[in-house]
Amino acid sequence: MTLDAAFIPLLLTMAAASFLCRTSGFWLMRFVPVTPRVQAALNATPLAVMVGIVAPAAARGNLPELAGLSAVFIVMRVKGDDVLAAIAGVAVLAGLRVVGL
Repeated sequence: MTLDAAFIPLLLTMAAASFLCRTSGFWLMRFVPVTPRVQAALNATPLAVMVGIVAPAAARGNLPELAGLSAVFIVMRVKGDDVLAAIAGVAVLAGLRVVGL
């Protein structure tokens, strides 16, 4: 296996761009006053990201993905913990994949 001559510079460029995108958000937020509306938007961001990740799989309508999505919804309603909900969704999906669905 050989590396293209352009691979390393492209990899470093993408890593730098990713780092700048992540750090610039923290830096720019120093200049934004945190009003209740901004706080609500920040609180909704993790859910929006999760929906963006799960929506294509749910749109296909396969049983394991829908069951995992249901587990996430139930855990979020009962516990209100997005990390626990994500873990529950992954566990349900992995369990159904193991049994062959």
